[in-house]
Order: sequence, then C-alpha cells, then structure tokens
Amino acid sequence: MKLQKTLCVLIALALMLSGCTRSGSDAGRSVTEEAEYTEDVFAMDTFMSLRAYGPAAEASVREASEELRRLDSLFSVTNQESEVYAANRSAGTPQMVSEDTMAVLEQALSISGQTGGAMDITIYPVLRTWGFTTGSYQVPDAEAISAMLPYVDDSRIVLDKGKGTVQLPEGAEMDLGALAKGYAGDKLADMLQTAGVSSALLNMGGSTIRTLGRKPDGSKWRIAVQDPEDPEGYAGVIELGAGAVNTSGGYERYFEEAGEIYWHILDPDTGYPARSGLASVTVLTDQACLGDGLSTALFVMGLDRAVEFWRARDDFEFVLIDENGDLYVSQGAADAFTPMGRYASAKLTVISRET
Repeated sequence: MKLQKTLCVLIALALMLSGCTRSGSDAGRSVTEEAEYTEDVFAMDTFMSLRAYGPAAEASVREASEELRRLDSLFSVTNQESEVYAANRSAGTPQMVSEDTMAVLEQALSISGQTGGAMDITIYPVLRTWGFTTGSYQVPDAEAISAMLPYVDDSRIVLDKGKGTVQLPEGAEMDLGALAKGYAGDKLADMLQTAGVSSALLNMGGSTIRTLGRKPDGSKWRIAVQDPEDPEGYAGVIELGAGAVNTSGGYERYFEEAGEIYWHILDPDTGYPARSGLASVTVLTDQACLGDGLSTALFVMGLDRAVEFWRARDDFEFVLIDENGDLYVSQGAADAFTPMGRYASAKLTVISRET
C-alpha cells in the first residue's frame, strides 16, 4: 500500500506564486526590508505558514501562532485533553465546549444540512475503519462498513448554545478536520486585522489558503491549484485579493491495494471513497471555514449536483477538474483562474448562472 502526501508541495507552490521576497531566517521565521514576518507552524497534523506585512506583522503573527496551537488543542481528535476527544467518549451525555468548538460545530451542521449530508463530521468511525486516521490502511469488508454507517448522521448532534454543550448520540464520534483549518484561518485573519495588519497570506496546509487584503504593492495574491495527477505540478493559478481558496481531492491522502486506489474523502451514504467523477474541487469564498466544508461536499456531490447547488447560492465560486482532465469553472471565477501546464490546452467550460 502507498500513501502520498502533497501538503509540502502545495505550501511551496503557494509561497512561490505569492510573489513575495524573503531575506534572513531564524527557526522558520523571516523578516524582510518590506517589514515582512513569516512563521512556520506544525498544527492540525500539517505544516502551516503564516505571513504578514507591516509594523505589526511580527507581534501579531506570533500571537496568531499561539492561537493556532490553542485551537489545535481544542479540535484534535487524538489529543486526550481536547474537547473533541472528550465529546467522542461522552457516551451520549452533554459535554461543555468552548465558543470556538461550538462555532465550528454550528458551521459543520449548517453545511451538512445545506448539502444533504455530503459533508458529515460523524464519518470519523468509518475513516478509522479504513485506517485513514491511524496509517494502518486496509480495505474493510462490507460488514464492517455497514456496522459503522448507522453512526454517521450529524443531524442527531444536539447543540445547546445557552448551556455551551454538545451532545452526540451514544456510539457516534466526530472529526472537525474538514473545517478546522478553515476556521483557524478565518480567526487568525481577524486577529491580524484587529492588530493593524492589512496584508497577510495564511497557508493553513496547502489545501486551505486564507488571505487578508492584497500584497503590499497592491497586486493580488497568486495561489496555485495542484494538478491532481502530478504531485509536483499544478493545474493553474488563482488571483485573489482578500478571501479564501480551499481545495479537496482524492490525491491528498490515499493508498493503493491490488491495483486500485482508495482515497480519504468518503461518501457518508456508502462509507466508501466518493467516486463522483471529480478529481479536484477548488472553492473561492470570503470565509475559509465555509470553503473547507463546501470543497469536501462538492467533491462528494459530483459535477451536476455541484453546479446545481452553486446556481442556488451566491457565496462561492469554483474550479472543478474531472477524472478526464476537463475543467469546469464558474463564471465568477473565470477571470481569476488561469490554467497552466497540460491544463492550458485542456477542455474548459465556463458554467453560467443560467441553465
């Protein structure tokens, strides 16, 4: 079996394409003549890079790094001190959680409800059965998957904001990984802005990018979209001011057995890897938490359902790559996205609001 992780490549691409210069370094930190400060952090099981500009950059990024570690300690599914870990072992009794955990849960349940359960945080026991949470990858038998599916239904989670509690049905477990990096990116961006930073690039692990303002010279950020068939290449570049770019794809984490590839994005209805015909989904939004959840949901939905869902909303745009290498770009993202490499000559369809 084989596991391929591309997060470091994605981070390198995003930083390279951002067009910023750096000089000097100290334990993953750098400062330039443009008052740039960058700090690299390992959190939420991935490498992240926080970059800001201006007089307040260094102090605010340091504070943001500490906040990121604090959020990681709340949301971790394996840390025995985390709120998620406690809720997963609550045996059906309400558990006190912080405002941050409550906020992520509210967003998760909202996205799940809006997408018909295409993104469901209670898929965690099934992910574990496949070995995606432990690294002991295996193709489980049908009986094992069937035994877990009754616990996959986040509509049964009860949130009580007044009491600050979450209640999971007995036997159910949740994983906030589909939204945690996006939520953290949004919160850190707010922190930086409050501190007086007006230009920042927060790379929350390659698949989640959150920006604040534009680059110091007034130009837009350039964010790479990875080629789902080539871990060292990219399919194009998105030019973005303030906002978020979130990408989901089967290439991010997978294993191979008997010549077949199994990836970590599971269909909550079946418990098997989602086979929707899509290879990559990139979502452009104002908020990274929303984009994180939607990119996963759209991947599970597939092209037709994703387009139908987008046409009924006005809070995101998309770039989709199907398994044939064809591109589908929503009209609001068409001017922002430039295909590159082999995708420069690929079939590209701009999806309009009209059917």
